[in-house]
Amino acid sequence: MGLSSKSFDRRDFLRATAGTTVALAAASVTGATAAPAAAATSYLSIPKDRIAIQLYSVRDKVSSLGFQVVFEELSRIGYREIEFAGYTQNTAILGRQITLPEIRKALDDNGLRAVGSHVGIGNLRSNLQGELDAAQILGMPHVGTANAPTSVNTVAGYLAAAEEFNTWGAAATARGLKLYQHNHAGEFAFATDRPDVRLYDVFLRNTDPRHVYLELDVYWAFVGQHRWPGFDPATYVREQPYRYPLFHMKDGDANTSVDGYGIVEFGAGDLPYEKFVRDVGARGSHVGIWEQDNATAAQPNPPGSFGAAERSFAALTDLLG
Repeated sequence: MGLSSKSFDRRDFLRATAGTTVALAAASVTGATAAPAAAATSYLSIPKDRIAIQLYSVRDKVSSLGFQVVFEELSRIGYREIEFAGYTQNTAILGRQITLPEIRKALDDNGLRAVGSHVGIGNLRSNLQGELDAAQILGMPHVGTANAPTSVNTVAGYLAAAEEFNTWGAAATARGLKLYQHNHAGEFAFATDRPDVRLYDVFLRNTDPRHVYLELDVYWAFVGQHRWPGFDPATYVREQPYRYPLFHMKDGDANTSVDGYGIVEFGAGDLPYEKFVRDVGARGSHVGIWEQDNATAAQPNPPGSFGAAERSFAALTDLLG
């Protein structure tokens, strides 16, 4: 796979984790040296002028109104960067499906920049170069997937997935792009065949940092911490900041469910965001992407996803200001 056996040898990894608990910190698998306490400063590495939006949050508006109208409203609110969740809208708007160059023009006309896109992992397998073509047409520096690396939750399964991502990542690098993987909670579970090994650590340790990047969904990382304790989401970023160009800034309200939280508008929840943005440290620069899966049903007035987008943008600006 073009990897250095010194840095990514599987046998070294398995020897290193034999009889140990890697759940307590990413460093035990990655081999990274823990960052000194001084790394956490008052300087924030999520600039307030890099607040983006995952279009899944306003998918109802994209579908019914189209990209042009959505981009006009998001630009008015103050967003400057967009993460895509598909490239289609209602065909009744134009009498046909919109094209990628037309989406790019709508971005440019509204002073917006595409920062990344979620594509299905199946698309990466079957149409990798086509997805990279789309990313370049839209002018985005990153392209990624919100899928788990694999549904095979064993060490071997995640090692095989890491090899696959290394191949895709090398192809993206060759085109001047960065491939990323977005987590949900399940990646922080322990391997079914090794209850002392966290799956996320296997993926992080065995993907090539030159070619594979991570988008940390902060909400799902805290859900993972609730369900499978023993790690701090900020530690992953602090130890390898340049592998995390993108964050999903999604808020959660504590409850008694198995996940421990429910998704709410940004600023209305209990997730420790002030501590998180301080603890990730000052190295690197990360784009903060707002996402709210249930924004289409948001209240109060104005209701719906545009209202949630505006209120959440204000809350994120306050946090990062």
